Amino acid sequence: MKKIYFLSACSTCSRIITELGLKNKKFEFQDIKSDKITSVQLLEMKKLTGSYEALFSRVALKYRALGLDKMKLTEEDYKNYILDEYTFLKRPVIIIGSKIFVGNSKNTVASAKAEL
Repeated sequence: MKKIYFLSACSTCSRIITELGLKNKKFEFQDIKSDKITSVQLLEMKKLTGSYEALFSRVALKYRALGLDKMKLTEEDYKNYILDEYTFLKRPVIIIGSKIFVGNSKNTVASAKAEL
């Protein structure tokens, strides 16, 4: 499977998609704002990363607004917040076969590029 979970309005996601040349490859694109992530999809991502926490974005505006930075969150909490609010998914999430690349750090993008 070759899939990317992203936000079409996110300039960082757009930059990474262009940098990796994903539009020229056979990737399935899912804009997580207009096409919500399902619990089955999130579970698949969790299996590849090992935890829901690895998929959770602490830079989302709602993270501090909801006071989550002051709470001790469980794996179930991370899962529920991601399913309830798309902004809590660290993005982009790129799946290439059995490998997953989460987020936009230079190392993550470089690793995804090497895998392609």
